[in-house]
Amino acid sequence: MQDTLKKIAAVNWQSVADDMHEKGYAIVPGILSNVQCCHLIDLYDRPEGYRKRVTMARYRFGLGEYKYFAYPLPDMIQALREKVYSRLVPIANLWMKALNIETRFPEKLEGLHEQCRDHNQCQPTPLILKYGKGGFNTLHQDLYGDVYFPIQTVFFLTEPDEDFTGGEFVLTQQTPRAQSKAIVLKPRKGDMLIVTTHFRPVKGSRGYHRANMKHGVSEVHSGQRYTMGIIFHDAVS
Repeated sequence: MQDTLKKIAAVNWQSVADDMHEKGYAIVPGILSNVQCCHLIDLYDRPEGYRKRVTMARYRFGLGEYKYFAYPLPDMIQALREKVYSRLVPIANLWMKALNIETRFPEKLEGLHEQCRDHNQCQPTPLILKYGKGGFNTLHQDLYGDVYFPIQTVFFLTEPDEDFTGGEFVLTQQTPRAQSKAIVLKPRKGDMLIVTTHFRPVKGSRGYHRANMKHGVSEVHSGQRYTMGIIFHDAVS
């Protein structure tokens, strides 16, 4: 795990910030090793360590399933959640300032979770998602309550065009008085995708405005696709 934390420390976070400001997402390659990806996939089939399992079709979320981890989180996931959050806080606070939103996020994850607990948001939100042939995820936003951090991460645990085909990560951005923009991404196994949770600031002729964004997964044509999502705020109990 120390090697992974060193990789995070070595990331060009200014480049990440630039991508987030310009596009609402950033791909950081090779954060997780093959061994770590396989370990996380193996965790999915274990009965312990989870607070909830969701079958997407039941709620019309798509076709596939996911499991939310329970507290205490596995050490790897807790460390990733803390370290990446601290790197994303400056970006999130700059967004708030640009959009004239009074919210400012604490430097450390525990400070955010104190705010969550004040709003009865006490359930952990990191999760692993599993899709088979025909699986997909409808466009959505992972908010979970009144308190939410505007950036989240997805770690890709399987290799596109090798472990599965199809299953692209899809983003849409709403443009005022125009049609929505679609963005299709194919991160590789071990990559970390950083993406807006709800919106990003876009500069117009009269200053910055909010561009709402959603994300989802296109249909998987073959194989199995696994990802791990790390959302920083907690969910309503």
